[in-house]
Amino acid sequence: VQLQASGGGLVQAGGSLRLSCAASGSIFRVDDMAWYRQAPGAQRELVASITSGGTTNEADSVKGRFTISRDNAKNTVYLQMNSLKPEDTAVYYCNTVIMNTSRRRLNYWGQGTQVTVSS
Repeated sequence: VQLQASGGGLVQAGGSLRLSCAASGSIFRVDDMAWYRQAPGAQRELVASITSGGTTNEADSVKGRFTISRDNAKNTVYLQMNSLKPEDTAVYYCNTVIMNTSRRRLNYWGQGTQVTVSS
């Protein structure tokens, strides 16, 4: 199983970006999906998560600005980021819990995509 993240970049404060992360490979079922971020010198933190049924959870720091969604047919999770702030600058990682075709339920990480917000 592989996760391919895309959509990061450089944006001015107040701007928007949309991150995508597609899972591929020997997938039987995709369960929870999430986005984490890690700023320089900081610990990795949960940004938002979404269950297979569509229940979402966002960190207080991004509520009202970021929206997580998923397309189950495409095994893809999205993060729409609006009203970006310089403090949102970080490497963003997607994370999913996947049951593979061997019926093993494992946790997978994407390769990370850089988001830089200039003031």
